[in-house]
Formats: sequence, structure tokens, C-alpha cells
Amino acid sequence: MNEAHAVLDRAGAERDQPEILEQLRAETATRVLPVRAGRAPLSADGLRLYPATDPAFAGDDVEWALLGRRADGTAVLLAALDRDAALDHDGSWADVRDASARLSAEETEILVSGAALSGWLREAPFCPACGTRAQLRQAGWSRRCPACGREHFPRTDPAVIVAVESADGDRLLLGANANWRGAFYSCFAGFVEAGESLETTVHREILEEAGVRLRDLRYRSSQPWPYPRSLMIGFRATAVDESAAHGDGTEIIDVRWLTRAEVGSALAGDGPVGLPGPASIARALIRDWYEERA
Repeated sequence: MNEAHAVLDRAGAERDQPEILEQLRAETATRVLPVRAGRAPLSADGLRLYPATDPAFAGDDVEWALLGRRADGTAVLLAALDRDAALDHDGSWADVRDASARLSAEETEILVSGAALSGWLREAPFCPACGTRAQLRQAGWSRRCPACGREHFPRTDPAVIVAVESADGDRLLLGANANWRGAFYSCFAGFVEAGESLETTVHREILEEAGVRLRDLRYRSSQPWPYPRSLMIGFRATAVDESAAHGDGTEIIDVRWLTRAEVGSALAGDGPVGLPGPASIARALIRDWYEERA
């Protein structure tokens, strides 16, 4: 798979500058990404970014953060809104899953970062150790408790996702999650538990969900996924005993070995199964496997 490179300068050196958010909010060139419940406004051209001086953001019920600077040097701020906040926008609101096909790589990075950080800003204002409301620091990227002095940072939960192939490399094992009611088949995934390595999680999750033991585990790529705050870490692996594959009956209601021709047909939208959307690392792993010998 192609390596992903950041296209947004996160401007880390600016985060500790005193009053940096206030300064940037006063500059007419600064742009603002409003995020409400993980969704952002879209225009016909992509993300709708507002001027920082727009009076819509003058209220006190906005949590601010510096997302970074675009390739042209323009600063981009996050305005994390309450889920019931009103905003003058006659277009649609969308999350990464809905909007990615319409966005540039830079816009996708802005939206992913904004959605992930917005959730933390709105949902974790208090110190988990003592319950005191914590103070924002580092331009919205950390909090410090004024009572106990602890520092807190946005949480990221690592999760693994695995494309499992047959010993000859000609078939791919996919599973149908109960939440999708059989409409889609995808790679197998699960969160890393306390004390686990990524490799241990891969072996545990696939054995639990699909009954398969693995060999030849290979890292492929990763993807931040802000629903709610995950980092999806993608692997390829080979099944030891293909005949052992079966769904766990709870989370995975069915598993299927698909030939390369069947996967190609599914990628084209012609069945025999539905696949994850284009924004997901799951689809990228599936496409990566398919194109390797297509």
C-alpha cells in the first residue's frame, strides 16, 4: 500500500505561544472548521471553512483549537460546537465516511483531525482524577487541572484490522458484522486491550471472531478514525487452517472465502457481497490484496 504523508502542517511550535488562538481568531485570513457531533459543513467544492472573524463564532459556548496551517500558510482553527448549536449553512453536514470521496487529501486530514479533537474538547472538560474543570493549554491540544496539576491529552484508542488470505494467496476471508445485518463483508478488527501488543491483539481477535489461527503477519498501513477516537492499524496475514473459519455467531454472523475474481466484482459494485466504503482502511486493505495479482 502507498505510504500516507501528512499534508497539513500541524504547527506544533505555535501551540505554546501565549494567546495564539486569540491572535489567529482576529486575523481575517484565518479559516475555521466548525464541527458538530463529529460532522462538518460541506459546500459544492468540499469543506466549508469560515472566516475566523465570522460573528457566528463569537459566543462563549465554542471550544477552540489550532488544527494547523494549510500548504499556503493559512491557519485553520477548529470550532467545536455543541451538538444543538445553530450555524448559518444551507448545505449538508457530513462526517468522514460521507464526505471523503468529495474531499482533497488536505481537507480529509483537516476533517479527521477536527472530528477527533472536537469529541475530546466537548466530552472531556473535567479532570478524571479529581473532577475539577481542567484548563485548555497548547492551543486546544491538552488540558491541565488547576486543582491537582495533572495534564490530560486527547485520547487515541489503538485498534487492529486484518486482511486474512489463504495459503496460496488466491482467496480472501471476510466477515459480516452483526451490526450490518449481513449487508457488508469486511476485514476483521478489534481494539487493543490493556497489556497487549498489536501482534497479540491480531491473533486473539481473528481467533475469536473467525476461528482462524494466523501466520506471516505483516504490517501494511494505519488510518486515524475519529469514531470515536481510534487509530486503525492495518495488517495482512495468512490463515493456518482455512477450513476452521467460522463466525463467532455474536459479532460476526458469517464469514466467506472470496476468490480474487469475486473481490474484483465486489470492488466494482457488482457483488457477490457489499464492501466497506472508500474512506475506510478496510477497503484499502481489500483493494491492496486484489491489485497485487490483478
